[in-house]
Amino acid sequence: MANTYTQIIIQLVFAVEERQSLIAATHQEEVNKYITGIVKKKRSKMLAINGVPDHIHILLGLHPTQAISDLVRDIKSDSSEWINGKGWIRGRFSWQEGYGAFSYSRSQLDTVAKYVINQPEHHSKHSFKAEYLSTLRNFNIAFEEEYVFRFVQ
Repeated sequence: MANTYTQIIIQLVFAVEERQSLIAATHQEEVNKYITGIVKKKRSKMLAINGVPDHIHILLGLHPTQAISDLVRDIKSDSSEWINGKGWIRGRFSWQEGYGAFSYSRSQLDTVAKYVINQPEHHSKHSFKAEYLSTLRNFNIAFEEEYVFRFVQ
């Protein structure tokens, strides 16, 4: 019987609606664990996850039957509902429309995982906008800046 063998390493990046700083540092670990559970439920493998109050980075091994867009949709909708149920914020929590998905090789895994884990330190020196636009350029992804995440200055 033939089997399927894959190595699909993806970094996902998405922001809180209107780039509001709504994920308190005291809740980040709990959010990370909840999203890890969603990823596992979808048969993908969490490799690293961390964020800052206005966005999150997820490094995962994507299951070959899972479409990235479906996984992101499920992560966003399930985690938004869960965060809203926690009552951590006034009003309604939601993730901004859109996301970034970037593929990496096994040789890049350690470097990217460290980058994801060290998000708070990284963003003490670099803005999310500068980081995200730089990533798009480094991957030679064509984009129109007005259609990238809504950045609040």
